[in-house]
Amino acid sequence: MAGDWRALNLANWEARVPVHLGLDGYDLAGFADPEFLSTVVRFDRPRLGDITGLDVVHLQCHIGTDTVSLARLGARSVTGLDFSPSAVAAATDLAQRIGVDAAFVVSDIYDAAGFLGTGCCDLVYTGIGALCWLPDIRQWATVVADLLRPGGRVFLREGHPMLDTLSDDRDDDLLVVHYPYFETAGTPFSDDSTYGGQGSVSAPRGVSFNHGIGEVFTALTEAGLTVTALDEHREVPWKALGDAMIDSTEFDGEYVLARNPERLPLTYTIAARKSQAG
Repeated sequence: MAGDWRALNLANWEARVPVHLGLDGYDLAGFADPEFLSTVVRFDRPRLGDITGLDVVHLQCHIGTDTVSLARLGARSVTGLDFSPSAVAAATDLAQRIGVDAAFVVSDIYDAAGFLGTGCCDLVYTGIGALCWLPDIRQWATVVADLLRPGGRVFLREGHPMLDTLSDDRDDDLLVVHYPYFETAGTPFSDDSTYGGQGSVSAPRGVSFNHGIGEVFTALTEAGLTVTALDEHREVPWKALGDAMIDSTEFDGEYVLARNPERLPLTYTIAARKSQAG
């Protein structure tokens, strides 16, 4: 199954789109307020910094909620890229309905530099829950470096690789390491539910890929980027461990472990910059 990762994951994400667009899925109605931002971008904003006047590429943009939020932060241009045609169509519709100037394209992420052009942006943004769908973190980092202009930067918040090692089908309070921490050929799964919405996913099979923090850090530096920030967080924007999670009292739309949240980092943020010399 892992050898068919792209076809399986594309079908899985195509099937998630109608569930995420449902009434109990993503908060799309909130964007009618011109000041509204996605909960993900609200969390990222203090670390993301000022993006006024920047050309931004958002990789693996899904239905565009984070993309249009970036546009509302004053970017000069924002382009969202995703391999799911249904997601890109939904993102385009969202931007048009709320009057936000954002472009969306269908492309495989590994083809992004060839599709959008080398040195096309000042900022590459990758929202949470993206890297786990890619088999090769070094190839991803090379694409990021190719997209960036000299002096440009990449910003990423992602599920922590330790979170992705845990068995999530337990009825006790134990945190049990079960899945790989380091990059492998992939972990097949089948799950007809999704994190956003209550509907059933019609194509439940997929393949996920974990990448250790050291692997991500090394991939960025080998691609010629300088890591400028690395933080770990107790929060994650979905109930990653089911009933073991409760609402965060500090961050809207985020969840923490109900008991002893200091036991485990749930997400991390990393930022890196390309040298002015290119």
